[in-house]
Amino acid sequence: MRLSSSAVLTALGLCVAICVAADAESPSAAVDFNREVRPLLSRNCFRCHGEDADHREANLRLDQRDAATAALPSGTMPIVPGQPDKSEIVARIIATDDSVRMPPPDSGNQLKSEEIALLRRWIEQGAAYAEHWAFVPPTRPPLPDVKQAWASNPIDRFILSRLEREGLAPSPEASRYELSRRLSLDLRGLPPDMETVDDFVRDENGDAFERLADQFLADPAYGERWARPWLDLARYADSRGLGSDPLRPNAWRYRDWLIDALNANMRYDEFTTEQLAGDLLPNATLEQRMATAFHRNTMTNTEGGTDDEEFRVAAVKDRIETTARVWMGLSLQCANCHDHKYDPLTQREYYQFFAVFNQTADADRGDEAPVIEAPTDLSREQLAAFESQVNELKQKIGPAPPAAQTPMPKPGEAAPPPHEPTPEQREQQRLRDELAKLEKSRPETPTLPVMQELPADKRRTSRIMLRGNFLTPGDEVSPGFLERVAPAAKELPRDRLGAARWLMDRNNPLVARVAVNRLWAQLFGIGLVETEEDFGTQGDPPSHPELLDWLAVEFIDSGWDVKHMLRLMVTSATYRQSSRTTAEMLEKDPRNRLLARGPRFRLEAETVRDQALALSGLLSRKMHGASVYPYQPPGLWRAAFNGERTWATSEGEEKYRRALYTFWRRTVPYPSMQTFDAPSREMCTIRRIRTNTPLQAFVTLNDPVFVEAAQSLARRILKEGGADQTERLKFAIRLCLGRPAEQSQIDVLARLLASELASYQASVPAARKMAAADDAVPADAAAEMAAWTVVANVLLNLDGVLTKG
Repeated sequence: MRLSSSAVLTALGLCVAICVAADAESPSAAVDFNREVRPLLSRNCFRCHGEDADHREANLRLDQRDAATAALPSGTMPIVPGQPDKSEIVARIIATDDSVRMPPPDSGNQLKSEEIALLRRWIEQGAAYAEHWAFVPPTRPPLPDVKQAWASNPIDRFILSRLEREGLAPSPEASRYELSRRLSLDLRGLPPDMETVDDFVRDENGDAFERLADQFLADPAYGERWARPWLDLARYADSRGLGSDPLRPNAWRYRDWLIDALNANMRYDEFTTEQLAGDLLPNATLEQRMATAFHRNTMTNTEGGTDDEEFRVAAVKDRIETTARVWMGLSLQCANCHDHKYDPLTQREYYQFFAVFNQTADADRGDEAPVIEAPTDLSREQLAAFESQVNELKQKIGPAPPAAQTPMPKPGEAAPPPHEPTPEQREQQRLRDELAKLEKSRPETPTLPVMQELPADKRRTSRIMLRGNFLTPGDEVSPGFLERVAPAAKELPRDRLGAARWLMDRNNPLVARVAVNRLWAQLFGIGLVETEEDFGTQGDPPSHPELLDWLAVEFIDSGWDVKHMLRLMVTSATYRQSSRTTAEMLEKDPRNRLLARGPRFRLEAETVRDQALALSGLLSRKMHGASVYPYQPPGLWRAAFNGERTWATSEGEEKYRRALYTFWRRTVPYPSMQTFDAPSREMCTIRRIRTNTPLQAFVTLNDPVFVEAAQSLARRILKEGGADQTERLKFAIRLCLGRPAEQSQIDVLARLLASELASYQASVPAARKMAAADDAVPADAAAEMAAWTVVANVLLNLDGVLTKG
């Protein structure tokens, strides 16, 4: 590992330049290993010189200090603390000889001069390592000192401290109109009604905003809104996925359990335990067993010719990888085939964790899992009414009357005619026929596949799978947890219940951080750790590490109270800032990572749809029940299925249910929501990456659901907005934007209304079609309704409507 003489000369020149650059960057400033150095090494070095022993190059390990500062067989030392010029790592980084330069030239990862200067400063300062921040249990940090009297709660002290260091000031508080809409969309996923907004605007009490937050947290719509991101985590769908994607018609019972658990503000530790191991709890209730359907959302392959064991193993792997990602923010799947290249996760630990989940009764067939009856209040009522009808009929039937014996004929005599049934017998027969017909209409009780542990005599042996292949088993492993990341108490059982309790131990360094970060991301559009799915060494460091730890400890100390954490976040001055920006903010903080302004981002797919229906007056607030089939383009299910191909569009209020209740087929997700970045749910999705495409405008302008919403909104404006055109425009703008109309807005819409009215007065058939008005509606009225429908359509497509600001 020696450099050529020409490379040495070049390196000396580079070293001079680097040293100058390092001096310019205040070499006396302490280098933070976790924030500055580890990401650089992880990004450029750990793939070949990290955790994975089987694929480690040159037997060089740079993720541990002892190994990185030990002499190599050649006699050189990768890192010589305090002496960068004697450190082989520096020589390799600045080499001009492609055969020795690191990272290799063809890797695409060449270090910049400032990064090289950073490494030199770090080595000069002693090359101190630190454990990855996310693997250290959080402790509650002290609240930082700040200069301004701005903070409403502890969150604001951390935000303001950073803003003051960066030379920024927080934004003024948003108007009450803006705050009421922002809060309602965040906590309920629905816009506020005008009466609620007016009451809040007029409320002069100092705690008006806190009471509004409490009101929205208590609304049943809260559970529906917050179930949405969890369904992504649970990879919930109404079908099994893969080839023919057969349906799972009763999966909705898990979705309803989830909504109810959230509305009840179930403690997060109980919420976790019931989903992972509710069936293992003493005297498990029906609801606790239903919760375990979380891990029955895995895909299964029922096609002929597949290997049942192959896909059963795939399902178990999906369960452990989902568990690690959802609760710990770790990408465990890398350790399926070999030791993780970046995080302290070995292949042996992977299969020990696999062994914990490998003892459930399941197979990859039509009878894929144990199924339990999961009645609802409605199904119980229906069954009780049915049984009442049956019992009433049975009482009317009573015991069978004795049948008449026709006398036997004497020899040589003709047989007498058969005995005619009596009126009583005829009535009984009619009632029996009615009972038989009724029995065929017995209401079905919903069923749900759940987790169930194998009996002791059928326990499986678990082995390491070489290269992840179930056909090449290696050493046998015992059940265990990911203890290099989070040690487990010895007394914990090594089963799913033990796994849940290991996760929720307050010393687990990841679970509370991951959970509060997810809540923060839902409110602010981006997590304190942007990579919500990866808290490992490849993930982004937190923008406000002390705040993240403070929130994590607060979550634990609150008794894992989710509503408490949400209330704390939304009542902060940070959350209540105006989202308006300035040129200075955009230059210094274009993505609002420092939080000098309020959150502003496009609504998620389900809320886009729900808001349009709510504003139009069409939205049904009916909760729970089987998934529904709102309009979608015809023929989508005929693409490549051997199973069900018919999308039977729902009727009545069912097609206006919240988007949460829409039937979700994995291979063909509901198209308008997929256009707004909803996932297929074939796998666990931790965060949705927002996109901005023309197709989204195509949906909200032309999709029949949104056109119907515009038609209904137009009728609502004409009915509730008063008789005067200007008053109607004010009403429409106020309704859709959640704030009073500005004159410039009224003027633009008035011109549009006049233009469209003239156009539709000249074409009555087009007016009737646009307004969905039949021939009974007078021509002038149809033209007016059509013109207002266009205005309503424009309103529903405003940036201020599709965006939370």
